[in-house]
Amino acid sequence: MSTTRPVQEFYSIGEVCSLTELKPHVLRYWESQFRFLNPAKNRSGNRVYKSREVELIMLVKQLLYTEKFTIDGARQRIDQYRRTGDLRTSARKAFEAEVASEARTAVEAAIAILDGKAPASSPPPPTAAAPRGGKSSGR
Repeated sequence: MSTTRPVQEFYSIGEVCSLTELKPHVLRYWESQFRFLNPAKNRSGNRVYKSREVELIMLVKQLLYTEKFTIDGARQRIDQYRRTGDLRTSARKAFEAEVASEARTAVEAAIAILDGKAPASSPPPPTAAAPRGGKSSGR
């Protein structure tokens, strides 16, 4: 029997920043530019992101940083995905591509250490946990 750790249902802005490797001010700016990025706020007024919103943030990041779209171009591409029904699939693929890239970087760093090309004391890069619906971790 395999033991799986509980998957969070909601994420704070700090947790989303860690997952996406983006700064909080970038996320807040994107909220003003992409109307679908509108996280709920808790009683304290802090942003609370759902798993689906984290995937959409990764899609925006891929379009802007990897595919080099402008903000307007990314908005148009996302509207196109929405019209064709491919938005959720595209967002999931963007997230999985980010996780694969981080895993590749970690493996390359480990190989460099084993080959004696990098100091063993350097910390491995952070990895993203897959945002998915489900039980919260009790926060």
